Amino acid sequence: MNLFPMFLKLEERRCLVVGAGAIGEEKIRGLLHRGADVQVVAPKATHRVRAWARAGMIHWQARRFRPADLRRMFLVVAATSSHALHEKIFGEAKRRAVLCNIADDPAHCDFYYGAVVQRGSLQIAISTGGHSPALAQRLRKQLESQFGPEYKDWLEALKEARGKLFARAIPADRRKRLLHRLASPRAFKEFVRQRKGKISSARH
Repeated sequence: MNLFPMFLKLEERRCLVVGAGAIGEEKIRGLLHRGADVQVVAPKATHRVRAWARAGMIHWQARRFRPADLRRMFLVVAATSSHALHEKIFGEAKRRAVLCNIADDPAHCDFYYGAVVQRGSLQIAISTGGHSPALAQRLRKQLESQFGPEYKDWLEALKEARGKLFARAIPADRRKRLLHRLASPRAFKEFVRQRKGKISSARH
């Protein structure tokens, strides 16, 4: 199996979640945070999922799954206790060319959820191809200690500096060198030093 790593833009894309228990709630939350148009089909739902539905954040239909639910969907995530239903959803999704993820069933997935380290716009995703989620979680914890919260502010500073450089009429090769210099370990150390100085001054 040779997976293609990518980061998807889900904003305003129709995404279906079948199942609204604890696992389904987790999947729904992840899609909401990415701005997806979340549709949910499940006879029952957790209190939080019900609250999201009442607030108009998701559209929940309190019933069983129907194949027609996949119409015009970009992707579907199934998180129920029924293996038979999962096989049905996967087969129907494949027939309709809808990306499918079946919770805890790698054989019936077009994509996997990686273990993610996030610091603002910086995302580091780890995948083991479904072979060992435990290893992915361990690596995530290691990376979380390596890439602290200061990376969020640094990336914002890099974004601002990049915008200023592209606004200037300078040769492309020189701009490239400057961008790499700004993103260097030395530049990061200097950013952290200045950041600590500002925090210390603010406290005093």
